Amino acid sequence: MRLRYWLLVSVVLALGRGHVEDDDEATVETEEAAGGEDIVSVETLDDIAYITPESHPDHYFEEHFDDAGVLGNKWIKSQAKKDGAEEAISKYDGEWNIEPLVKDALTGDQGLVLKSKAKHAAISSKLKKPFQFADRQIVIQYEIAFQNGQDCGGGYIKLLSEAKGMDLRQFNDKTPYTIMFGPDKCGSDSKLHFIFRHKNPLTGEYEEKHCKKVEGKSRSSLEEVFKDKRPHLLRLIIRPDNTFEVSVDQTVINHGSLHDSFTPPVNPPAEIDDPKDKMPADWDEREKIPDPEAVKPEDWDEDAPRQIIDESAEKPDGWLDDEPDMIPDPEATMPDDWDAEMDGDWEAPLIDNPACKEAAGCGSWAQPMIDNPDYKGKWYPELINNPNYKGKWKPRKIPNPNYFNDEHPFHMTSISGVGIELWSMSENIYFDNLLITDNLVHANKYAADTFDLKMSKIDASTGGMFRRILDYSNKNPWLYAVYVVLVGLPIVL
Repeated sequence: MRLRYWLLVSVVLALGRGHVEDDDEATVETEEAAGGEDIVSVETLDDIAYITPESHPDHYFEEHFDDAGVLGNKWIKSQAKKDGAEEAISKYDGEWNIEPLVKDALTGDQGLVLKSKAKHAAISSKLKKPFQFADRQIVIQYEIAFQNGQDCGGGYIKLLSEAKGMDLRQFNDKTPYTIMFGPDKCGSDSKLHFIFRHKNPLTGEYEEKHCKKVEGKSRSSLEEVFKDKRPHLLRLIIRPDNTFEVSVDQTVINHGSLHDSFTPPVNPPAEIDDPKDKMPADWDEREKIPDPEAVKPEDWDEDAPRQIIDESAEKPDGWLDDEPDMIPDPEATMPDDWDAEMDGDWEAPLIDNPACKEAAGCGSWAQPMIDNPDYKGKWYPELINNPNYKGKWKPRKIPNPNYFNDEHPFHMTSISGVGIELWSMSENIYFDNLLITDNLVHANKYAADTFDLKMSKIDASTGGMFRRILDYSNKNPWLYAVYVVLVGLPIVL
């Protein structure tokens, strides 16, 4: 009896119907076909089981968008106008909708989608309870998918500062926020924003602090967010010790300190240049000076031209003096709609003179120019060390009257809302599974129950057949034993 490798073929066909979770069942059946051959087949479930994550009492905010009813109830569209914009485009009239991903969506999984482009759009929601920046870290994560790619526009969120009487209907670009986080791009300039508003302890004024840009190898991960049209999980962690981490798809791409990684810095310098200090009149900053004793050589001719005529050049044989380089196209005809009064006299376009194609050249010949061996240019004395050089002058330092030392920039303004306020030249921007918590374990579990499942299905549908077989086999290791038996048995027999 000859054994054939129907198992691999069956797995390929099964995986072609969809990727399964660890808990999904797979059945293996063996039957005897005509000719006495054993046929082993594997059947799998054709979809990944997705269950809407449950609300957790310790979360400050969570939104899976699986219930379309949150639009207009929990999530409020702005009715405001954008300050400084032209009246025709000042309204926040961008269209929002709750719907699944356009491609490879999980059954029952939906997200918030910005449907319009070239319009201001703003929508916001209140937190279940305010987050106060005291002694617990904050973890902010959400999914973003630029389903049509992104050339100019953002996908960032704002954590709105706690305020009495917050009216989400008036949410706009001037609404005070504490943190802004997420991707933004226009042309070749792309970034992953992390901005926080810091309160000056002396004046009480707020100033935006912008995180350093993502550079190096991590930048490729950021660029994929705008290009590949797939969902990506963005996460920001800020800790009470003033450190932070930014990750994309569970990979850290930026990290640092609130003190050292932002511009302008949180704390101003202790000393500044004295604005009243002036450089002394006899201060010489010139490190080199012309040699006062240098004399121009007698044979130095500053008037000699850079180039001269090559007197030794002779006209090449076969040069056609009477033939022009270009001639009117003899096959060209005046267009029927040519109006001499409006367009002027019509002239045929010029083309290369065919008579010159094989000739050494055409037209009037002249001796070429060559570099002048006697050219030296303008003479300058050589430079020598300046005996009076005192170095580069700097004003003296004085104590900074605006100096302060904020040792705990983590103690930001409490947040009580989350908003999305965008202008984009791409539509179908997908937001999903927004979470604000102080528990990283909870955040990882939330991502595993949502984003990881979503990516499993996408990877299964877009990966190569071999990759899908390997992925399924890794989730069901017992299949490797079957492979070994199928490969080894013919050798034994």
